[in-house]
Amino acid sequence: MAELLDTDALFKALADPGRRKLLDVLHANDGQTLNEMCEHLDMTRQGVTSHLGVLEAANLLATAWRGREKLHFLNPVPLQEIYERWIAKFEKPRLKGLSDLKRRLEKDHG
Repeated sequence: MAELLDTDALFKALADPGRRKLLDVLHANDGQTLNEMCEHLDMTRQGVTSHLGVLEAANLLATAWRGREKLHFLNPVPLQEIYERWIAKFEKPRLKGLSDLKRRLEKDHG
């Protein structure tokens, strides 16, 4: 049941375009402070803080302190787990079919 709750928190975190934008900002330049992230977003500091809390609860962020600055880092592991659990299994049969088709076409025309 804990896995379901983690998955629900992850999908909830990814459902919001502002949070996805925050992930994009961190992907482009990991290890940013709150102020640095606010520069790239059209939302209040309080809004960014709220979104960061949701992302952290979903384990999509890790934080570390550098002196008085709190740095935020992207944690891609939950995204990889979602890919493996929900995307890859649907992708494999289609890719295998394309590979088989390619081999048959090359055999017929080669």
